[in-house]
Amino acid sequence: MDFHHVPVLLNECLDGLNIRPDGIYVDCTTGGGGHSFEIARRLGPQGRLIGLDQDPHALRAAGERLACFGDRVTLVRANFSSLNDVLHELGVGPVHGILMDLGVSSHQLDVPQRGFTYREDAPLDMRMNPDAPVTAGDLVNSLDEAELARVLWEYGEERHSRRIARLIARVRQQAPIQTTGALVDLIRQAMPAAARREQQHPARRTFQALRIAVNDELGALEQGLAAAIGSLICGGRVAVITFHSLEDRIVKQEFVRRAKGCICPPQIPVCVCGRQPELRLVGKQPRVPSPAEEDQNPRARSSKLRVAERL
Repeated sequence: MDFHHVPVLLNECLDGLNIRPDGIYVDCTTGGGGHSFEIARRLGPQGRLIGLDQDPHALRAAGERLACFGDRVTLVRANFSSLNDVLHELGVGPVHGILMDLGVSSHQLDVPQRGFTYREDAPLDMRMNPDAPVTAGDLVNSLDEAELARVLWEYGEERHSRRIARLIARVRQQAPIQTTGALVDLIRQAMPAAARREQQHPARRTFQALRIAVNDELGALEQGLAAAIGSLICGGRVAVITFHSLEDRIVKQEFVRRAKGCICPPQIPVCVCGRQPELRLVGKQPRVPSPAEEDQNPRARSSKLRVAERL
């Protein structure tokens, strides 16, 4: 299969990582190898890139694309929440830079059988790791109505979550909901007419919520981000690309928290907590795509890049 993923905010990522030829770098979401290729291209004989991805299709494609770099590149099938274990097994650390691109790859969206897209009819899957035990179909057909509504609201910020969950719960009593097309039809039926006429596809938020839940994306992000920061050498950088407010909030708050020094109450004249900042924020605001990039790659429109440096 043709695995492609147009790298988002590529130049901004390369600038943010401040790549040195002899450094060790980790691409936590290698995908088709777009970002990885440009990182590896900037490394000298002593440099090294470690690429992680939980999708075996992605790793095969990345292996072909990055083969020209020989043993300068090491690919590992793993979720970035296991970053500490991966680096320990490889005997690597600390590293000079870590990239996390939290977007769904173009391949995963464009291959209907993966079940990520609401624009094609396919099995309700949405697993980034095809060997994971739980699919989107499992969640849709097994979560009770209240829990399903919570998932749609918290992970998709779907304001009609209760209406959608109520209709799903009623319909699945007759027969399981097994395809993306069937789910899209139910979402359309559940939504008020005005909501169906909005520019945004009516199923977008629900599909986002189910994908996040199936892959435990927010939990993995929290674990992976903590591991990434802890794996950096002094002066090393972590760069994270997010695509929706839930992800961006986690990254922003963690960076700000770790960049903060003293947390003593303001009425105490002398610091007694002894807390020292661990990070320096690189740039006051996140980087976003240029209009030219948005025109060339519409899937980049919601992306934000935040970079921090280890102190």
